[in-house]
Amino acid sequence: MSTQTEEHGQHISQQFNAALEEVKTHMLEMGGAVEKQLSEAIDVVLNSDSGLGQRVIKEDDEIDAMERNIDEECSLIIARRQPAASDLRLVLAIIKTIRDLERIGDESSKIARMGVKLSESGDVAEGFVEFKYLSEKVRSLVNRALDSFARFDVEAALAVAQEDAEVDKYYASAIRSLITYMAEDPAQISRMLNLLWAFRALERVGDHAKNVSEHVIYLVRGTDIRHENLTEIAEQLVD
Repeated sequence: MSTQTEEHGQHISQQFNAALEEVKTHMLEMGGAVEKQLSEAIDVVLNSDSGLGQRVIKEDDEIDAMERNIDEECSLIIARRQPAASDLRLVLAIIKTIRDLERIGDESSKIARMGVKLSESGDVAEGFVEFKYLSEKVRSLVNRALDSFARFDVEAALAVAQEDAEVDKYYASAIRSLITYMAEDPAQISRMLNLLWAFRALERVGDHAKNVSEHVIYLVRGTDIRHENLTEIAEQLVD
């Protein structure tokens, strides 16, 4: 191979690496926007801020646009570069992750809408302590899942996937408490249903954070851990 051909090949490789790094950066920027939207949606519920709620709902259009743009970037990389092995896994992991991020945006909008309705129906403290606790857990999962992607950290990603089970258990307990409260005070059923749907959206956000962590493990190790027993495979994934 001539020197000129070698230099051309290196240039193409550098362009490819730059394109991969750029699309990863855009995905993480989308993740940051989604984290902000989720945090604001939770504040709508906890602070009865209907004005903020309306802004959060409108922000979902921006999240959708980011997903479309990143998806197009990934499609162009596949069409033009025909990535293989780990490069292909990175592109596929990004495509899957932005879909989960878009779903988190949708769930954040639902939380905001429920928060607006709650702000219009008067003050009832029942369930809000549980909501605050669960929201902190879920926000942490989303943040750590994205951080594990940024650092290609399998151990951190596995921890997120495992901790989602704790979110599910706490969610189930909180829902039982809300149902008991509604049975004791039927006048609060309509209001409590709004809070119940906000809880449900939080639980779904946790599921999507778990999905992101699974994408990280697939990216780094080439292992699909969906539907697997996480306890059984933990030692296989972590050196």
